[in-house]
Amino acid sequence: MSETLYASYADILSICQETDDPEELLDRETGFASRLRQLCDDRLQEFEEQGVDTAQLELLRLERNTWALLQLLTAERRTIEDNPIRTSAAALLSENPYTPTVTIVNAILAASPMLRELVVIREWVQDFAPEPPRPEPSNGYLRNTKNALVQAARMGAAPSEWRVQTLDPDATHHGDGKTLDPDDMNYEKTLAQALYRYIRAGRTREGADLCRDAYHPWRAACINGSILFEWPALSTNPEDADEEVEGDVLQGNRSRRLWKATCTRAALSPRLADHDRIVFAALAPSPQTAGILKSACRTWEDHLWTQVAIAFEEKLSTELTRLGGAFWEGGLRAAESGVHVLSAEEEDEEEQEWEREMATALKSLETVAVEEGPDTRNPYYFSQLKVIQGRTRDLVEIFANELGKESTRQLEQYPMICRFFAHLCLFLQLLREPVPPLAAQAIFEAYLQVLEGVGERDLIALYASVLGDNAVERYAMFLVSLELSTDRQERRAALHRAQEHGLDIARVAIATAEQTIGRALELLPSLRGPLPSLTAPQPSPTHEELLLLRSIEWTTFMDGTFANALEHANLILRRFLAAGRITLARSLMDELPVELANIRTPEERATEYMHYMRFLKLWDLLERCAAAAALDTPDMGRDARKAWVTDYKALLDQAWDEVTHLLTRMEWLVADVEAAGGDARRRELIRIRQIYIPELVMRTHNLLLTSRQHVSGNLQRALGLAKIVADSRYKVFEDFVNEGGRGLEGRGLGAGANKSDLSHLSTNDSNHRLADYLMMVRDAAVAGLENGGSDPFRVVM
Repeated sequence: MSETLYASYADILSICQETDDPEELLDRETGFASRLRQLCDDRLQEFEEQGVDTAQLELLRLERNTWALLQLLTAERRTIEDNPIRTSAAALLSENPYTPTVTIVNAILAASPMLRELVVIREWVQDFAPEPPRPEPSNGYLRNTKNALVQAARMGAAPSEWRVQTLDPDATHHGDGKTLDPDDMNYEKTLAQALYRYIRAGRTREGADLCRDAYHPWRAACINGSILFEWPALSTNPEDADEEVEGDVLQGNRSRRLWKATCTRAALSPRLADHDRIVFAALAPSPQTAGILKSACRTWEDHLWTQVAIAFEEKLSTELTRLGGAFWEGGLRAAESGVHVLSAEEEDEEEQEWEREMATALKSLETVAVEEGPDTRNPYYFSQLKVIQGRTRDLVEIFANELGKESTRQLEQYPMICRFFAHLCLFLQLLREPVPPLAAQAIFEAYLQVLEGVGERDLIALYASVLGDNAVERYAMFLVSLELSTDRQERRAALHRAQEHGLDIARVAIATAEQTIGRALELLPSLRGPLPSLTAPQPSPTHEELLLLRSIEWTTFMDGTFANALEHANLILRRFLAAGRITLARSLMDELPVELANIRTPEERATEYMHYMRFLKLWDLLERCAAAAALDTPDMGRDARKAWVTDYKALLDQAWDEVTHLLTRMEWLVADVEAAGGDARRRELIRIRQIYIPELVMRTHNLLLTSRQHVSGNLQRALGLAKIVADSRYKVFEDFVNEGGRGLEGRGLGAGANKSDLSHLSTNDSNHRLADYLMMVRDAAVAGLENGGSDPFRVVM
């Protein structure tokens, strides 16, 4: 098949979302439920051809049937609400007691919404009934019995004690125990069972034709007795007058009441075979014949048809009897006695009583015993019953509650059921029918998880868009779940699918980035503890670090989210640098749009980002200086060495300018740090300074010291750098103090603290990095004596 059922459902939803006309949504051919029913029908045929598992076929069949019921019943209920009641049955009979029965019945149906619904339900359950079996054609009426009787008469044999002596239809019903030939008995039984299936499927005329083919014309006449009497020439109904009738059409049963009483009596007769009694009970269902009719029920649909058929026929008979005045129902006496009209109060009371009885009958289907097929616990049967009961809202809430149970989610058919209920909620929403909002949201959430589970990621945006206020957050949640293997273009395409379905793409991007950052930070280890070393090789990034690194992508796809990208970039850079992951920080900076550097507001955010840019460029510059130093070899020619020294000196000069600028003029990452204490951001900034300020100082010092033979004045710069570290104006010294990795962070102090804040620290509290740096300063001072002299301060003069 070209596409999955999930995608086909989504296509139908997209088409139907384009119309606001309820009539189009309920159209028998192009409506929402109609399209889904047809889709299920098409797939059923494909699955049957491919030999798909029977269980899947059964579920799809039930889903198709349920969509058909929703289409028919919803359309009928809307029609009842929109259409005015036509001429009443009482008015028709008062004017003309000879009004044909079919016209009276139509008027009764027009006045009774419940009866009209029962007609729809009965026709629906008949439409999807199994194909009735058709017995092999008979070579004649009771052929084997007839041949036996002829043979016995020809031979002059005595009549058989067990075989009937006549061929009339009631020959076996006289109570004398006489039977037919076994083959004829089997055929009679098979024929009766087939007739029941034809009646159950609403194909009574075909059943009558079968009877004629089987040489049982009286059975055909009995079946045709169910047809209501129709004679348009006698009708005074305005609706009938609008119809063009060719000739004097007269058809149907003129004595249907008598026929029905006869069928009932036959169904109750113990002399008849059970299969014959079932046929009579099916022709004239009533409370009296309910037991006989239910004995033939094998499936849940059989039980539903039985209850609906009984309720419909009983209500119709009651209405016809109550009305009176109908010649074709009660004869001349009824016509002369006139019509009985109930008051409005009596009609309401009678209608309510009947609705209560109908509700009780339908409720019994919740626990009815089923011999074949799925039982009453099947979710589709349960759904069909709730729809019939007019409790669709309750159905949605019940299923939403079931979603919280692990047993429900473990069902093999859970994805299909979830798909059905999600589209049921959408069907109701498209029709502007009331849907429990929390229940619908839970169902949509469950279906989104199903789509993710089956790999239908392209459909997530469409269904997330129906979540209303939660749509953005829910689609963002899906985007967060995308694997890290998803490349940038795929992510961009997934984000833009939100726009195709009416979602604010900027809001989705921001929400996705924030959710991804939050998720990554929850998974990453805490920053508390010893400061990381920058001398050891950096390990490969973890999954959590990559998740945090790529979270910035979502807000860098469009200009409208660059301001948010700047905020997120600061947060991620701060986290990486505070963890000592400078390689990741540099990778992130390389991926960020250059436009972020041009953002000026808010000033605090822009300044922090600029500080990270300057620092990372300086770090790169120091590495370039170290790489340039490694190029010095003893066999280098004079011209090559001269060029190398020129380039090397330029790099060192640039590095010196940048380092001194960062240490003395920028107030690097301290501009917004005000006092002791503070939030996590403040602690991270303190930690970053404690990690990188000493490292910058020592790396720069080492470069200056080792290059003193090539660049005059670098030794003085190295010792001058020590003066900057010690200068109380710049407070660089404070970033060297780090007790056991906690240092000022653990003490609630940081860059910008006063000397008095440090007075309580003993020399044992100083980090070994300060001691290392002091040893480097000592080495520089000793190097100042290399060219002779005894004055150690001469080099700094």
